[in-house]
Formats: sequence, structure tokens, C-alpha cells
Amino acid sequence: MSDAPRSSSERHIDDLMRHVEPGSERYEILDRAKRFKSSWVELGEKLLEVSRKGQFRDWGYQSFEEYCVQEIRIKRGTAEKLTTAYRFMEKEEPQLIANRQELRPLPDFRSIDLLRQAKEEKAFTEEEYGDLRKSIVEEERSHPTVLKKFKEVAALREEVNPLAPLKAALSAAKRLESALRGLPDARNFVQLAADMVAHLEGELEAMGAGEAEEAGTIREI
Repeated sequence: MSDAPRSSSERHIDDLMRHVEPGSERYEILDRAKRFKSSWVELGEKLLEVSRKGQFRDWGYQSFEEYCVQEIRIKRGTAEKLTTAYRFMEKEEPQLIANRQELRPLPDFRSIDLLRQAKEEKAFTEEEYGDLRKSIVEEERSHPTVLKKFKEVAALREEVNPLAPLKAALSAAKRLESALRGLPDARNFVQLAADMVAHLEGELEAMGAGEAEEAGTIREI
């Protein structure tokens, strides 16, 4: 039986691999990009490293985004979700990374990103977060099913938690700061993003303290 037709992206990557030293860091990332569907964790790990170290410059690209789009044919938004999902798993779900060879199929990186949002931005309760995690990790629900569940709970959380939009803005500002650090000659922009993060953190702390004080007053009454 003949192999399935390759996509243009796969052919592009194969062409590049013929001109890159086998076993090199660049070759390994290209290989992982080819196996993206089944090994996004490995690709996310490597892309995070490339962004942090600025290795894309050594390979002739001006920015991390340009490297992702032109070399491994992954859109900026996808690369961002891959790296943030991997970073989240590294911090919150290290056992999933350690056991990734046993997890087939792996949880969809988009679903893992929703899990991150539930914890970092949307103020899901412990029970709501655990229920979402179960649907992703244990029940292996499809991404559309998980997304629907996430949206339903997130809508309720935003109604009862006025801090949710501010947390979402803070998370976005942190991602922006991280992305800017991968650009050449972006020191001024990085500082602006860092100032924005500090400002939002201050606002969140002040609003959180205000809410706690108000809740305490209500309990006393």
C-alpha cells in the first residue's frame, strides 16, 4: 500500500531537512514539526527553547514568528499556544510530560491551553477546574467538546467574578512580554510590556484586597 500524499508543508520541511545536518538542533525541530500531530509536547518544548535562546537568529531569521511561519510552517498563534501549553504542563502537570510516551493520543494542545486559561485567567473553582481536567486528560474528550464546556463555565465565572477580565489582560500582557523578548532590538518594547504587567498586577492586587475587605465587612454584618 502506498503512503498517504504529503502536504505542501511536509514537502517543504523534507526539502529543508535535506540541507540541514542530521542530528543537529535545527534538524531535530524540523523532524518534530513533521510529527506535530502526535508529538506536540516535544515540539512545544523545543520551540520554547528556541524562543528563549534566540536560536532562530543563528538560522537566518529576524524573529521567532518568522522562523515558525517560514521554516516549520506554523502560524504565530499556533506557536504561542504550543509554547504556553507546554509551559503550563511543565508547571502544573509535570506527570503528563513524564508519561507522554504512555499517553496515546496526547491531550490536544488547544485543550491544554483552555485548562491553562481556566486556572490563570477565568478563575474556575477547584471543582470546575478538576472537572475540565478530567474531561481532557482522563476522558479524552474532543477539543470541540472541551471548548463548549469551557465556554459555558467561563461565562458563569465572568458574571460572578469581576476580576476575571483583569486576570485575562494580565495573562495576555505576560505573553506579549515573553514574545517581545524573542525579537531583536525590542528592548524598549519589552520594557513597556513589563511596565504594563506591573501595572496590571498592581490593579489586580488592589481590587483583590478591596473585594476581600468588602467580603469581610459583609460577614461582620
